Amino acid sequence: MPLLRHLHVSPLGLGGMSLSGIYGKSDDEASIRTLQRAVDLGITFFDTATAYGSGHNETLFGRALRDRRSGLVIASKFTHGQAGEGKPKVDAKEAVAASLTRLGLEHIDLYYLHRVDPDVPVEESIGQLGRLVDEGKIGAVGISEASAAQLRRGNAVYPITALQSEFSLWTRDVEAEILPTARELGIGFVAYAPLGRGFLAGATPIDAEDRRNIHPRFKAEAIAANSRRRLVIEAVAQRLGVTGAQVSLAWVQAKQLVPIFGTRHIAHLEANWAANALVLDDATLAELDDAFPPGTTVGDRYPPEQLRQVPAAPVAAHG
Repeated sequence: MPLLRHLHVSPLGLGGMSLSGIYGKSDDEASIRTLQRAVDLGITFFDTATAYGSGHNETLFGRALRDRRSGLVIASKFTHGQAGEGKPKVDAKEAVAASLTRLGLEHIDLYYLHRVDPDVPVEESIGQLGRLVDEGKIGAVGISEASAAQLRRGNAVYPITALQSEFSLWTRDVEAEILPTARELGIGFVAYAPLGRGFLAGATPIDAEDRRNIHPRFKAEAIAANSRRRLVIEAVAQRLGVTGAQVSLAWVQAKQLVPIFGTRHIAHLEANWAANALVLDDATLAELDDAFPPGTTVGDRYPPEQLRQVPAAPVAAHG
């Protein structure tokens, strides 16, 4: 099993964001069946957040996993945000108390600062999380979408167990500085959106409420340009007799990272989990690397407002 500092997790984890209407309508009962099937398959690493459906996702995880808690590593996240107009920002202790209630737990294995707040020094945020470990409320401290400098500053206050950032064949920005810094500091790396929000597996938005519709990479001209690179994934998949999703996940796993994928469908869950059996040889890894050089994906990975909340990335390609 991969190791996130001291946490042993399954080689692939399951993220819950898509179960709370982010990518279109979802069904709670079907989502619960998917989460429980993941446990049956051997997935032990589950990722949720307060921000997913304004607490809905944590409540859903609580319903699905409460009686299956043994052996699982459950992660959640909080942001300082504003509690309301004129009220102070939420602190970690207040946030974790609400998360524990929604999850129906007394302890969360890994609790992340979801985004570094520009108004709250990262040292203060990580210090708050460290005190929650000391109090037994959480087992480990995580941070999501932090820069290399923020990692160093936060880790100097309290050991950070895991950094969670977007990483996939078409999002490789962290390779330049952030990933080497995490490795230097002994911080595990959790790769979210390893399938490029479904694009690398051949999916595009079909629901009007799908948030991907406002993402630059899912505009028609970007899809047309990026699809040319996706043909390489499809060719590799056909040659090996596997799916494009399995190829994309195996590529991330070859980087010695822990990918967490999301899905609402048991069939996709089972197929993606089978990526654990796929080992790509050096020639195939090089073929994929060459098809997706860092910084060449057309379109930014987030709309402007969200893009300001993540570390600066290389300028996106436009052709």
